[in-house]
Amino acid sequence: MASVAAANIEVDGDKSLPSHSSVPNLCLAATLKYGKPDALNHKIGGEWVNVSAETFVERVREVALGLAALGIKRGDRVALLSENRPEWSITDLAILSLGAINVPIYTTQAVDQIRYILTDSGARAIFISNRRLYKHARQALERLGFLDNLIFFDAHESEGVERAMSLDVLQENGRDQARRTPAAFDEYLSAVEPHDLATIIYTSGTTGEPKGVMLTHNNFISNVLAITDGLPISSTDVALSVLPLSHIFERTGFYVFCYNGVSVYYAASFDQVGENLREVRPTVMTAVPRLFEKVYHRIVKKGMSEKGWKRKVFVRAMTVGQRYAELKDKQQRVPRTLALQQKVASRLVFSKWREGVGGRLRYFVSGGAALSPTLSYSFLAAGIPVLQGYGATETCIVSANRPDNNHVGSVGLPFAGIELAIAEDGEIMVRGPNVMQGYYGQPEATAAVLRDGWFATGDVGHLDEVGRLYITDRKKDLFKLSNGKYVAPQLIESLLKQSEFVAQVVVVGTGRKQPAALIVPEWEALKQELSAQGEDFPQGREEISQFPAAIKIVQRDLAALTSGLADYERIRRVALLPEEFTIDNGELTPTLKVKRRVIDEKFGELIEELYS
Repeated sequence: MASVAAANIEVDGDKSLPSHSSVPNLCLAATLKYGKPDALNHKIGGEWVNVSAETFVERVREVALGLAALGIKRGDRVALLSENRPEWSITDLAILSLGAINVPIYTTQAVDQIRYILTDSGARAIFISNRRLYKHARQALERLGFLDNLIFFDAHESEGVERAMSLDVLQENGRDQARRTPAAFDEYLSAVEPHDLATIIYTSGTTGEPKGVMLTHNNFISNVLAITDGLPISSTDVALSVLPLSHIFERTGFYVFCYNGVSVYYAASFDQVGENLREVRPTVMTAVPRLFEKVYHRIVKKGMSEKGWKRKVFVRAMTVGQRYAELKDKQQRVPRTLALQQKVASRLVFSKWREGVGGRLRYFVSGGAALSPTLSYSFLAAGIPVLQGYGATETCIVSANRPDNNHVGSVGLPFAGIELAIAEDGEIMVRGPNVMQGYYGQPEATAAVLRDGWFATGDVGHLDEVGRLYITDRKKDLFKLSNGKYVAPQLIESLLKQSEFVAQVVVVGTGRKQPAALIVPEWEALKQELSAQGEDFPQGREEISQFPAAIKIVQRDLAALTSGLADYERIRRVALLPEEFTIDNGELTPTLKVKRRVIDEKFGELIEELYS
C-alpha cells in the first residue's frame, strides 16, 4: 500500500484545520488528524468491520486516481447510485478530489427519473453498488452515448455488463497511477477551489421533472463549520448513518462527522435500525420523524399490552413524562411532587427507552418533516432529546435546536452566518454562504427563487422574538376550505401520526367545509382493537378498509387527536386505504414526501364519496 503521507494533507494541532479550500481537503485532513481505527464501519456477514482512517484516505486517493486514468477530469459529472456504505463516502470524496461533480441518485428513484438525471447532467460515469440496482436502472442506462463507464462496488458484479468494471479494478488502476506519478493526487486536490461546483442534487420533484441543485465546495464547507460551532460534537462521538447519503441532510451530516472525527457506522437498511442501535450504541444521530413514530408506537403497543399493575405503571409514566417534559420545555417551574414522580417513571419505564437506542445517545437531530409535540415530549421525558432542524436541498442545513436551547415545535435558531426572513405572504427566505448557485441549466427557474441573494424556500412559517423558526407548512400545500379558511395539512398530519392505528396519512379537503383524512392503517394494531371489541371482522385488508367498525375506531381516535384544533381544522371524515402509498406507484417522492396532486387525482372518487 502506498504511504498515506503521499497525500500531503497537512494537519495542525487544533480543531481549526489549515485548508478549507475543498470538501475533500476538509474531510481528509480531519480524518488523518484524528487517526481513528474505526473511522468508517459496516456489516459484512453479520459482523461489524472497521475501516481505519489511513485506509479510508488511501482508498479515496486510489479511486480518484483510477477515475483520472479513465479520463474523468475537472468539471465532469459522475453519478452515484448506491445504498449507504463506506464506498458511497469514499467515492464521493474521490470524485470531488478531482474537481469533478458528484450527481447522487436515490436507490428508490423511478427509472424514467434516473434516465432524466443522467441525461440532464450529462454524467460520464456512474457508480452502482450491485447487480440488483443495475437491473432496476438498466433501462435508464441503455443507449446513453455520453455515459462511458459503469463501476460496480461489489466484486464480480460487473461481469458481462458492457462498459463495466469493478471498484477493485478501478482502485488497482489508481495504485498504478500513483506509482507512476506520486504527486498526481496532491496536484488534483490542490487545484480544487471553494467556488468550484461540488455536486448537482436533483430535487424530489413533487411537481414536474426534478431540478438539479448546484452546490459548491464552499456551500458545504461553510455549513460544516457553522454546524460544528453550533452543536456539541467531538471525536469521542459515534454516529449511526441511516438516512440516504443521496439526501442533503445525511450527506452534510457525514461531512460534519468526518470533520469532527466522529466514528460513522452505516446501517444496512431501515428495517435493521433497531438492531443496529443496540449494537452500535450511537451518541449522536440524524433521523426523520418516521423513525420516532415507529419507535413510539412500538413502545406504546408493548406498554399497553401489559396486564394489571404493569400497565398502570406504564400509563402513569407516560402521563407524568408528558407533563414534566412540557414544563421543562416551556421553562416553567416543575412541582417537587412531579419531579419525584418523573424520577420513578424514568427508572421503571423510560430507562428501557434509553436502552432501546443504545443507552448512551446524547441527542437526535430530526429533519424532513414536522414531529408532533406529543412525540417530542415523550422522548424528552425519556432523556432522549430530539433536536428538530430545518433545511432544503437548495440551502443545506439552515437551523436546529440546541441541546441546551431546545424548544418543542420550533426548528431552532439559524446557524452562524445564515439569515432568515419572513416575506409578506409568510414564505420563509434564507440567505447565506450555504445557499445554492442555482438550478443546473434552468436560469428561469433559478431567477424565480433567488432574489438579491435570498432563496425563497416555498415553506411558510414565522420567527419568534428571539429568532427561532417555526414551520407551518409548504406554501403550495396550503388549501382553502369553502368558508375561506386556510388549512395547513402537514400540521394536522403530524398530530394524526400519533395514533397507533395510523401508518400513513394524507389530509385533503380543498374547497370543502372541513378537511378529511385518507389513512393507511397500522393493520395489526387495528385488528387487535377490533378483536378487543369483540368484532367478527374480515381478514383481508380490502375488506377491513370498508368495515364500519374499523372506520369508526380510527375516526374516533383521530377526532380525539384533533380536538384541540380550531373547529374547521378537525378531522371527522376518514377513509381507510388497503394499500400503502409508495414511490413506485408515484404517490411519494424518493425522500418520501407526498405528491398531493397525484393523491387528489388518484383518489378523486373516494374523496367525493367522503363528502357525499
